[in-house]
Amino acid sequence: MALSLIFISTVFFLSPLLYSVENKKPEVLVITVSGVINPVSAEYIGKSIKKASEMNAEVLIIELDTPGGLDTSMRSIVKDIIGSSVPVVVYVSPSGARAASAGVFITMAAHIAVMSPGTNIGAAHPVAVGEKMDKVMTEKATNDAAAYIKSIAESRGRNAKWAEDAVRKSISTTETEALKNNIIDLIARDMNALLSGIDGRTIKTAYGDRKLKTQGAKIIRHEIDLRYKILNLISDPNVAYILMMLGFYGLFFELTNPGAIFPGVIGGICLILAFYSFQTLPVNYAGLLLIIIGLILFILEVKIVSYGMLTIGGIVSIVLGSLMLFESPMPFLKLSLSIIIPVAIVTAIFFVLTFRLAYKAYKRKPVTGTEGLIGMEGIAKTDITNTEGMVIVHGEYWSAYSDDVIQRGERVIVEDVSGLKVKVRKVNK
Repeated sequence: MALSLIFISTVFFLSPLLYSVENKKPEVLVITVSGVINPVSAEYIGKSIKKASEMNAEVLIIELDTPGGLDTSMRSIVKDIIGSSVPVVVYVSPSGARAASAGVFITMAAHIAVMSPGTNIGAAHPVAVGEKMDKVMTEKATNDAAAYIKSIAESRGRNAKWAEDAVRKSISTTETEALKNNIIDLIARDMNALLSGIDGRTIKTAYGDRKLKTQGAKIIRHEIDLRYKILNLISDPNVAYILMMLGFYGLFFELTNPGAIFPGVIGGICLILAFYSFQTLPVNYAGLLLIIIGLILFILEVKIVSYGMLTIGGIVSIVLGSLMLFESPMPFLKLSLSIIIPVAIVTAIFFVLTFRLAYKAYKRKPVTGTEGLIGMEGIAKTDITNTEGMVIVHGEYWSAYSDDVIQRGERVIVEDVSGLKVKVRKVNK
């Protein structure tokens, strides 16, 4: 009897818990990747895949909108997706978005590829980033990319012929054509339609088959954190360029005004951030050299009478160097003229004015200390010989001597200071 009561009580207390576990809603993790594919986005996707695995999510959904990006970052993302234990859905969204260049490879690698109405995919021909390729190198890069995307498409059961043409012929297609030609698996107008559309599908992952239960699943968004936002922001070529110039400004101001500290610290931080950005951008060092030469010309303008020619040369050098700084056929990896022109003009004004003021301060006669006495006039309070005498200068009494005999009451000029004794000469009338 007692055992029966214990059993009934246990069932009574545990049944709500068992019911809640059994009826717990499945969870899906959603992230948004918008912009250039770079090391920041690669790290963000990689960590999101790990998070999805740790929380045992049904799927990880990547909302994608990209014009392309770096080959190394794209390959890192593809590896993470292929090796994921959680099915990964790439959702080209919202309407008007695209999966171009590196985005094609990422979409093809997904366990499920989905597009929103009004989107497109394609144009995956490889381009040189940071250096020019000859015909042979271009052909090698194209063959390598074609073989890579073809193997990805075949492993996912998608249209390998179209994938190869996207690389070799830079073809692009709409979402309806992509679905018709077996490039994607589904068209979904929103997230609810996507979850309904993939519900019940069996997905083959690196860790075995998995049947999806996404109907009515709880959507958890994994927003990009502040660190990734900052790193992603400074990876923009325009931001990297401004950081570099601010770094030059700060260090230059510190060198011309020793002890200011703050400009030097800010300048150093800006330069380090700019150098981080340069790792992800196609930097042309000839352009960087032209910018440095332009800065040197601004400095020389202060010391050499060129009637403005050095300033004009500096502006031209900075503008040309800025245009050449990031060498890429991809527009999103180039500097904007609306940034270059104002920066060149502001740089010219900043360097010329700052260096002129610093140079004038350097040339200005000291007005304090013993050096400040040199050139000042005073009055002989006693007769002055080559060994002794007394003068009053700037309201102060000083021991004095002179190469010539000076009578008491005559006006004198200080020629040199040695310890507490000054050398003077008679003021010529």
